[in-house]
Amino acid sequence: MEQVTTPSSSFHRGSKPISWWDWLRYGPFLAQLVVTRRCNLSCGYCSEYDSTSQPIPFAILQGRLEKLRQLRTWAVALMGGEPTLHPDLFEIFAEMQRLGFRRRMMTTNGILLSKELIEGLNAQGVTDINVSVDGVKRNDTTVKVLETLRTRLELLAKHARFHVVLSAVIGSAPPEEVLEVVDFATSHRFSPRVLLLHDESGQIGLSPDQLALYEEVKRRLGRAAKEAGNYRDRLIHGETAPFRCRAGARYLYIDEFGMVCWCAQTRTSFRRPLLEYTRDDLREQFHTRKPCQTTCSVGCVRTVSAYDAWRSQRAPSNSSVKWKTMA
Repeated sequence: MEQVTTPSSSFHRGSKPISWWDWLRYGPFLAQLVVTRRCNLSCGYCSEYDSTSQPIPFAILQGRLEKLRQLRTWAVALMGGEPTLHPDLFEIFAEMQRLGFRRRMMTTNGILLSKELIEGLNAQGVTDINVSVDGVKRNDTTVKVLETLRTRLELLAKHARFHVVLSAVIGSAPPEEVLEVVDFATSHRFSPRVLLLHDESGQIGLSPDQLALYEEVKRRLGRAAKEAGNYRDRLIHGETAPFRCRAGARYLYIDEFGMVCWCAQTRTSFRRPLLEYTRDDLREQFHTRKPCQTTCSVGCVRTVSAYDAWRSQRAPSNSSVKWKTMA
């Protein structure tokens, strides 16, 4: 089994950050950092968790955060698995605040939310969390539904001093339940969002009924449903939606082993140790054309790539990237 990467001689705490000019040209806007692969749920559609992994030790995460700061990363989002299972969650956010990341974020299933946890997140300077809700009633695929989460989400609405995005998910519950989640988000003053289930390689496939539901959700959300390049409408109707993907530069996905990947859906396609990542790596991946980018449905990658849509790319060199999808 692959081992967790530890700090090496190629990275020293206090290393000089990359220049602001280099960051403006191809530096990270967003990094997603896996802090544990373990999850307290086992949703039938998810491929990003296990039930056995140990949390990444705080000292190792601290080194990874310092490296991200050296790369002048603007925003860091904690990912899993389920980040709230990490015993040092508050210390991690305190370190993120100390290092000066402008956005300090987390994606959570919400199961462990409590008043104490929410107040702790407030105290440690959390700026944003994302919660996705699959429907209203539990089913064979998921228990991440309003029936389970309603009380916890109401605590979040009452006590959180950070921005909350609540996403309704199309693909795991009946249409009327998805609409109820959208209405719940709006009535509780969360930022509503719609997610479409995609497969483990990032591709979308919706039935006619789900397509009709998607149109109704967009109507209810109005401007909040807009997205970079209107890519989902094109993909769900069988078209391509090309864009210039800047994963590995503007966007960094760091797995539990400390490896930079293009995204969670392409973890076997590109892997380089974060602690050895340099300005040259950012520049190379900024300009590298990814083979999956015409049909990609990973919204965060498309969003952070939109700023540089006018700049050119080139095909990947055979020596640096060997493309294959997740098995």
